[in-house]
Amino acid sequence: MPSPSTLSASSESPPDTQRTVLLDVAFLRLWTGATASGLATWALPFVLGLAVLDRTLTATDLGLLLAARTVGFLAAVPVAGVLADRHSRRRVVLWAGLASAAAAPVLAAGLDRSVLLMATAAAVAGAGQGACRPAYQALTAEVVDADRRQQANAAMTLSVRVTTLVGPSLAALLAVFFDTGALLVGIGLLWLVAACVPGRGKPPVAGADRSESSARAGRTSFVAEFTEGVREARRHPWFLAGLGALTAVIATGYSATGVALPLVSRDEYGTEVVLAGAMTAYTAGALAGALLIARWRPRSPGWSALAGLAAYGLAPLSLVVPVHPVVVMAAYAVAGVGIELFNVPWFTAAQREVAPDKLARVSSLDFLLSYGLAPLGLALIAPAIDAFGARPVLVGCAIVCFAAPAAAALVPSARTFSRTPTRDDAP
Repeated sequence: MPSPSTLSASSESPPDTQRTVLLDVAFLRLWTGATASGLATWALPFVLGLAVLDRTLTATDLGLLLAARTVGFLAAVPVAGVLADRHSRRRVVLWAGLASAAAAPVLAAGLDRSVLLMATAAAVAGAGQGACRPAYQALTAEVVDADRRQQANAAMTLSVRVTTLVGPSLAALLAVFFDTGALLVGIGLLWLVAACVPGRGKPPVAGADRSESSARAGRTSFVAEFTEGVREARRHPWFLAGLGALTAVIATGYSATGVALPLVSRDEYGTEVVLAGAMTAYTAGALAGALLIARWRPRSPGWSALAGLAAYGLAPLSLVVPVHPVVVMAAYAVAGVGIELFNVPWFTAAQREVAPDKLARVSSLDFLLSYGLAPLGLALIAPAIDAFGARPVLVGCAIVCFAAPAAAALVPSARTFSRTPTRDDAP
């Protein structure tokens, strides 16, 4: 056991001089599991798309399967948040990963046989994916000490961005050698890695009796426990403001990327190069942003994060009038940098400020709103473009992306993403 002097020296040394989190075996196990789940998550839609190309599925079938996966994701997120606070976060990750792993071969078995069977399996896979999100978020806080969590969250988000690129590309490469059914089984193997590799973290409440806590929780309804998580979120005005801004940006800016960018690329530029280039630039920018925020400690982390979130408004703004394709790609690269300048401090602040035994529930609220309203934005933006035209809709999306983070920044505690005022904030 380290001596008090050793602990003091460790706590006083700046984070940059401490041992990198990538040398921590417990975190590496967690990171490996999260990377495997990310690869499986991003590869599945692409592999199902290959089934459409070889006429094993129709486009309508594909839409049904992806919708079923989204429904499973949204249904599982709040339940998993309660379970991850009630029981071991490691156990939630295990069972969620095993559920998704079991769904993959069922998807393969249903190919060209039963769309209903595949839709059921897709919903289970989505539920496993959704259950992993809040559990992984809370498990990171258990595995990594507070001084290195920003670095750990940056490494986790780097994993997400890399898997965004590698998942579909790897699936396309493997499709040369294997059929769709075999690729779906391979996705199941990735989920097995996500389920089994991460280790156990420290309990969220020091000295808490797990069995007693679980027994007490067993007498409380899921709704009551989730409501308790909502009350915890309301204790943090910066969290509510930031979540509102994030939800608005995803529902508008991400929708513009998903729907308007392909239309503009086809109609204004007559080529798919702008679409591919913009998405690649966005991912490259996000990778650069994650690397930057792993080391950078801004004086006002909340304001810096919200400014990064507002940068996403450049993406729809670049599509309003015809400009050189390089301008569009540059705007998406800046948006990518900005989104990670927001994500990493946002996750780190939640792990620091939220009560540890309620972190999974608050994280599930985060994912439920920010990701849950994204399909609504996607569903509404295409009819809006048909009704009003692309340019007014894109201008509206850009205004929302700029205004929502600016409004969130007006909340006093948003400057530091903390309920504890700084010396500059004191009257």
